Amino acid sequence: MNISQESMERKSISKYGWYIIALGALTHIAAVAIPRICMPVLFNEIAGDLGLDVTRLGLVWGMFSLGGVFVALIGGMLGDRFGVKRVIFLLCFLGGVAGALRGMATNFTGLASAMFFFGMIQSIIPINVHKTASIWFSGKGLARANGILSLGMAIGFALGSILSSVVLSPLLGGWRNVLYFYGGISVVIGILWIFTREAPQSITKSNNYIGRVSFRQALSSVIRIRNVWLLGLFLMGWSGCIEGMVGYLPYYLKTHKSWTDISADGALFAFNIASVICTVPIALLSDKLRSRKAVLLLAVIVTVIGVGLLSTVNGAAVWAMVIMTGIFRDGSVAVFVTFAAEMKGVGVAYAGTAIGLMFTLERIGLFLAPSIGNSLSRVNAGLPFIFWALLAAAAFVGLYLLKENKPDQG
Repeated sequence: MNISQESMERKSISKYGWYIIALGALTHIAAVAIPRICMPVLFNEIAGDLGLDVTRLGLVWGMFSLGGVFVALIGGMLGDRFGVKRVIFLLCFLGGVAGALRGMATNFTGLASAMFFFGMIQSIIPINVHKTASIWFSGKGLARANGILSLGMAIGFALGSILSSVVLSPLLGGWRNVLYFYGGISVVIGILWIFTREAPQSITKSNNYIGRVSFRQALSSVIRIRNVWLLGLFLMGWSGCIEGMVGYLPYYLKTHKSWTDISADGALFAFNIASVICTVPIALLSDKLRSRKAVLLLAVIVTVIGVGLLSTVNGAAVWAMVIMTGIFRDGSVAVFVTFAAEMKGVGVAYAGTAIGLMFTLERIGLFLAPSIGNSLSRVNAGLPFIFWALLAAAAFVGLYLLKENKPDQG
C-alpha cells in the first residue's frame, strides 16, 4: 500500500471512528441519561400516586445502582468477549423494556423491583460505549472521544431533568407514559447499533487491540492491579455523593424550601447544563496538565464544598452551589475512564473488565448513599448533604494514594 492509499485509509477510519463516538454519545443521551435522570424530577408525582415517603423514594433511587452491583463486572467482560456492537444492541433493547416496566408499577415493591432490573441493564451500557473509544482512539484522541461520550451523558441529564416533569408528563398524560416513551426510544437506539461495523484491522493493530479475550483471562489480569481497586473505591465515594445529591435535590427544594416545580427542576437542570458546557474542556485539561489524577482531585474538592454547603444555603446560593458542583460531573467521568484505559496492565484488551470492576464498586456507593442520606432527613432536612460531602471527602484519600502513569500525548 502506498503513502497516498494509507493516508486515505486513515481518514476513512478516523471519520467512521467519530461516527461511532457520535452514536455512542446519542446512546448516552437517549438510552441511558434521560431515562435515568427523569426519576428524581418525577418523584413528587410518583410519591403522590403510589403513596411513598422520602425514605422509600431514596430506596427506589438506590435500587437502580444495586442492580448494577451484580452485573457491572460481567457486563464489561461481555464487551471484551463478544464485542461491543452486539452487547450494546442487546442492552439498549432490554433497557428499553425494563425502563417501560417502571411505568407499570402500582406500589413500592413493584417500582423498586423494576428499578433494580432497569439498573442491571443500564449499568452495563456506558462501560461498553466507552470501550468503543478505547478501540478506535489512543492518546489525545482517546481523551477527546471519552469527553464527547461523557458530553452525551451530560446533555441527556440536562434534557431529562428539565423536560420529563414540566413538559412531557403533562403532554403525555402522566409519569407512566413518560417512562413508556423513553423505553421506546431506547429500543430504536439499539437497532442503530446493528448496522455498525467492528474496528478494522489497521485500527486494532495500531491500538494494540489483541481481539476478544476469555472471561478468566481478563478477570485474572485485572484483579491483580492495585490501581484498579483504588480508582474503584474513589468512584464509590465520589459518585455516591453526586448520586445522593441528584436524587434528593428536587424533592428537598420542593418540600422543604417551598420552591415551585419548575424552579426545583431548573436547579437540577442548571447542574447538568454546567456539566454539558465543561465536559469536553475538562477532558482536554487532563491532557494539557498531563495528569488525570490532578483533575479528579480538583473535582472532589469542588464537590465536597458544593454539596456540603447545600445543607445551609437558599435562594441564589443554591444555584451557585449546584452549578459549581456540576462543572466537574461528567467531565470527571471522561477523565476517569481514560485514566482506567491507560493504566499499566489494562489497555484496550481489558478496558471493559477493568471499568466493569470499578463500576461494580461504584454501584455499591450509588446504592448506599441515597438510602442512608435520605433516611437522615428525618433528623434534619439538610443533613443528607453533609453525609454525602463527607463521603466525597473520603474518596479524596483513596485517590490521593493512587499512582499515575503520565498519559500518552500521541
